[in-house]
Amino acid sequence: MSLDAATVRRIASLARIHVEDAEVATLQTELNSILGWIEQLNEVNVDGIEPLTGAAQMALKMRDDVVTDGGYTEKVLANAPERAGSFYVVPKVVE
Repeated sequence: MSLDAATVRRIASLARIHVEDAEVATLQTELNSILGWIEQLNEVNVDGIEPLTGAAQMALKMRDDVVTDGGYTEKVLANAPERAGSFYVVPKVVE
């Protein structure tokens, strides 16, 4: 399958992409090469191969759901402009 210039302009219009007349030939070449790759993929023999429908069949690795503080208090507060102990100090916003 080969795309002509009018089809490339139509694809650009549908994709809401402004294409200058000078760019049409380049896009035509690129899109034709993409279609060539797809035609090559269609030639691959996939008889007897189950289609992959996603990762839904994979079992996820489980870990214990434990709440922690992360253990990085000093790293987190290192850039704080002002701190009191292991807390940020912020200006009062409610009067």
